[in-house]
Amino acid sequence: MTQLELARSGIVSPQVKHVAEKEGVEIDSILQGLIDGTTIIPANANHTNLIPCGIGKGLKTKVNANIGTSSDFFDIDTELMKLRAAIDSGADTVMDLSTGGDISAIRRAIIASSPLPLGTVPIYQAGIEAIENHGAIVNMTTNEIFDVIEEQARDGVDFMTVHCGVTQASVARLKNQGRITDIVSRGGAFLTGWMLHNERENPLYEHYDRLLDLARKYDFALSLGDGLRPGCLADATDRAQVEELIILGELVERAREAGIQAMVEGPGHLPLDQVTANVQLEKRLCHGAPFYVLGPLVTDIAAGYDHITGAIGGAIAAAAGADFLCYVTPAEHLSLPDVEDVKEGVIASRIAAHAGDIVKGVKGAREWDEEMSKARKALDWGTQAKLSLAPEHWRQVHNKIPAAGATCSMCGKYCAMAIVDKYLRSPVPHLTSPFKGEE
Repeated sequence: MTQLELARSGIVSPQVKHVAEKEGVEIDSILQGLIDGTTIIPANANHTNLIPCGIGKGLKTKVNANIGTSSDFFDIDTELMKLRAAIDSGADTVMDLSTGGDISAIRRAIIASSPLPLGTVPIYQAGIEAIENHGAIVNMTTNEIFDVIEEQARDGVDFMTVHCGVTQASVARLKNQGRITDIVSRGGAFLTGWMLHNERENPLYEHYDRLLDLARKYDFALSLGDGLRPGCLADATDRAQVEELIILGELVERAREAGIQAMVEGPGHLPLDQVTANVQLEKRLCHGAPFYVLGPLVTDIAAGYDHITGAIGGAIAAAAGADFLCYVTPAEHLSLPDVEDVKEGVIASRIAAHAGDIVKGVKGAREWDEEMSKARKALDWGTQAKLSLAPEHWRQVHNKIPAAGATCSMCGKYCAMAIVDKYLRSPVPHLTSPFKGEE
């Protein structure tokens, strides 16, 4: 039985129990979220070292880190280093987006080393194998696509991005409207090329019931991909994007009817004033399904700093109700990310997620900030380090320029809180007053 089917039967799975304890919420709340489809727990039974993670309404906003090879650089050891960096930086899930080297071997090595839920985009492997075996992506067969999906499910993949909403109808909307960047999703591009060349419907849409059967067999969650997401601000919230979202909403309902967990992926590049509207649109059209957003990136001109661009959009999206942020690294649009890029991307998205959780009233979010504020007021540097989002980085920055006294080296003896504490309440030990003659 799937996690959804177990919940409907009133059975508390070990995964549900773990998520409830980790989130500090009632088990019944998790069960009801699974039943309603507003919460998912991606947990393939074949991922034996998995630590379960809940994604959805009322839970902490989660952060995903993308790793994986490219056709230009493929090394398993490097990907495992990226995985470790993602885990150490606090990512909640990881996706393997490998397109170079031995894709199956890389995925299996990552699964064996990852306690985090793992996601993939199976059309990548199917398309690349079609090039190797048949000379072109457009020559891949429907059976080959589903063979790859089942292979990845057998390996223990917990959630899969499947671009089921890229249909003849949604591509027609795209062609009629026109865009600056057309399609920036690799999976969306693979399938669009296949559909137009073969003059056939998307196999993932046409044979959606076959996909649901595999999802039920292995209990992997569907991440209904945004193959027509906007790749620049000018293309945001256009007819093609919304057409795809309408289709995905219908597919969410079919997945739930089949006992399958599903979430929906979203843009992409959005101007600030459209971020909240996009979250609300997804929640309405997709019946409250968890929303998984890339960024969103709120300007197109910040390449090299897009982890910041994405965090700005991610904070707004999370506050508006997005449940899951896919990180963006400084390498976005420029190169394959390295280990340092992974760290920067995870931390930036975690900041965004937490900022959103404060607004959403997620249990423990505001309390965390209040504890930090108390530690700052008390000049309790040890507690501040423990409460920091990234304690090791906190220590490196704090110790960069040593302080002479109890305050930090920015203000020294002119620390505002220390001065006020001296005269408003009680003295701070070892503090020299800046007001000469008033000791």
